[in-house]
Amino acid sequence: MSASAIYILDLKGKVLISRNYRGDIDMTCIDKFMTLLMEKEEEGCVTPILRHSDIAFMYIKHNNLYLVATSKKNANVALIFAFLHKIVTVFSEYFKELEEESIRDNFVIIYELLDELMDFGYPQTTDGKILQEFITQESHKMELQPRLPMAVTNAVSWRSEGVRYRKNEVF
Repeated sequence: MSASAIYILDLKGKVLISRNYRGDIDMTCIDKFMTLLMEKEEEGCVTPILRHSDIAFMYIKHNNLYLVATSKKNANVALIFAFLHKIVTVFSEYFKELEEESIRDNFVIIYELLDELMDFGYPQTTDGKILQEFITQESHKMELQPRLPMAVTNAVSWRSEGVRYRKNEVF
């Protein structure tokens, strides 16, 4: 299993962006996260995974933000941490600096990205170049295309479009 919800918090624990993928966790459960984190800091045993009753909080800290994933199931924690770091990478490609102000200024694009990055708690398309084909920063650039982009139908995401060869031979 994977993540039930993704939250982006500021340093005080205020939710900037949240996306519930599975619907099995109450969205107010994130209010317990900062108190759990503060308790662990006082005890001197801070871990990247916190548990409260049957909910696991997996988080990373980037600049002045906390990226938190929650799960009730027996989640693949390595997958979730890799995904959280990939979120940071993709957002940094879009906004240059991932910080509180860029989150507030670009929340519409962030929700679109979160919808494309994960589906029902499972990571989907995490390649930044493919995502930039689908989600552009300026809405007037998004036009209906007569055919699907090559990245959708092509098995190799890094190959550029329109490469044609004069001869195709099978040996």
